[in-house]
Amino acid sequence: MTFSHFVRIHWAALRALLVLTVVTGLAYPLLIWLIAQVPGLHDKAEGSIISVNGKPVASRLIGQLFTDSSGNPLPQYFQGRPSAAGDGYDPLASGASNLGPESIIDTPADPAQLAAGKSPSDAGFRPSLLTQVCSRSAAVARQEGLGKEAGSRPFCTGGGVGAVLSVLGPRDVRGNVVHPTRVISVNEACQSPDRFLGPFIANYEGVQVECARYGEDYSLGQIVPVRGAAPADPAVPADAVTASGSGLDPHISVAYAELQAARVARARGISAEQVRAVLRDNQDGRLLGFLGEVRVDVVALNLALDRSYPINR
Repeated sequence: MTFSHFVRIHWAALRALLVLTVVTGLAYPLLIWLIAQVPGLHDKAEGSIISVNGKPVASRLIGQLFTDSSGNPLPQYFQGRPSAAGDGYDPLASGASNLGPESIIDTPADPAQLAAGKSPSDAGFRPSLLTQVCSRSAAVARQEGLGKEAGSRPFCTGGGVGAVLSVLGPRDVRGNVVHPTRVISVNEACQSPDRFLGPFIANYEGVQVECARYGEDYSLGQIVPVRGAAPADPAVPADAVTASGSGLDPHISVAYAELQAARVARARGISAEQVRAVLRDNQDGRLLGFLGEVRVDVVALNLALDRSYPINR
């Protein structure tokens, strides 16, 4: 390669670098900034910030936890959907649990570590997606004063875990157990500090159901989810028991908001109809008029309640 050829190649590369720097590093960002100043778009470009008395307190795009210092839901506020983003609605940890429909078997906690005073999570307990849904549904029913039956869901035990059996025995050509010899409720240890608790179902095809024991491997059995007698349309809506993909979604369904109205009214000392009036004023319609469903921004709704019916602190 001659020196003149070398210079031409690098001069062309330098010119391309300069042009691309101007276009992508200056012109394009400036264009986007100018578009963001257009009326109607500026607020969204600034993060859809909500201010109270001139102080930024929230964003319409990101949910918040309405809990006390111990993590318990505050009864005077509407609660959002669960969040898998960090400790809840953490923009720096946005994401989902990555658990799917096949996540139905829990990882049990080590009883020795529990006896030593560790929390279930520190002792190795990892709930499946099914158990998370079951336990959340039961918790919402208790919180809203609906009774135990209202929190029931298909494939959930009365105790709020996944109703899943491991069935052992000879199998047919399709891999299905034809004559069960042993049946284990894989998500139930069935023990508490003071008494023994039986499994959610006593017998399966004539075989007595056992409780799971820590350290035993039940993967050789056929995994059988048991639907149970729960209604196909549970009283607790799906968005109350499942997290969004981002973990930041501030919206809930109208059905979940209606479920909470009576509890919020009692906590604030006002009528349920007064709460529902604020709820109706803070509903977001379908995107473009036809996409999705009508929904409620929990952050905006709670701020509107505080403005209309402030709580004496």
